Amino acid sequence: MPRNVEIKARVKDLEVVRQRILALRSNAAYDVHPDSLIIKQKDSFFNLPTGKCGKLKLRKMGKLQELIYYNREESSGPKLSSYNKCEVNEDLEKVLTNALGTWGIVEKERKLIMVGQTRVHFDSVVGLGDFVELEVVLNDSQTVEDGQSIAKDLMSHMGVEDEDLISVSYVNMLVKNK
Repeated sequence: MPRNVEIKARVKDLEVVRQRILALRSNAAYDVHPDSLIIKQKDSFFNLPTGKCGKLKLRKMGKLQELIYYNREESSGPKLSSYNKCEVNEDLEKVLTNALGTWGIVEKERKLIMVGQTRVHFDSVVGLGDFVELEVVLNDSQTVEDGQSIAKDLMSHMGVEDEDLISVSYVNMLVKNK
């Protein structure tokens, strides 16, 4: 099962944080790919059987759809996330909705910049505001601590402080705000 170490933080100005990441291009220690992708995403979260941990979501990105199951701790610092995902056809959403029901929907515009093995997401989430998310993709030989160290280093370059970190997912925040 693939693993990554994640952080999510509320930010006041996404562009300022994005420019801080892009400024790392001048430092040879960072492999910054400045060509950002802009992705509109809609995530539908499905009910899971009682006792089953994690979240199951269907992510729509234009014509592409992915079914993603993930499990991660709800804490504010850099945390391990294990996940599985696969591309699916458009008929699956109706089947899953009828079989399991949904409990939340998240719509966002995401800008993605790669920094080495880290996906840096600049998210504008409908109903919540602006956030930055790091996903340090771990290889088989790396520990969670390795990923946490990478995340903390990038946080410092972005100006993200511990008090900016969010401990729950966007969908949990939206459901709580209802």
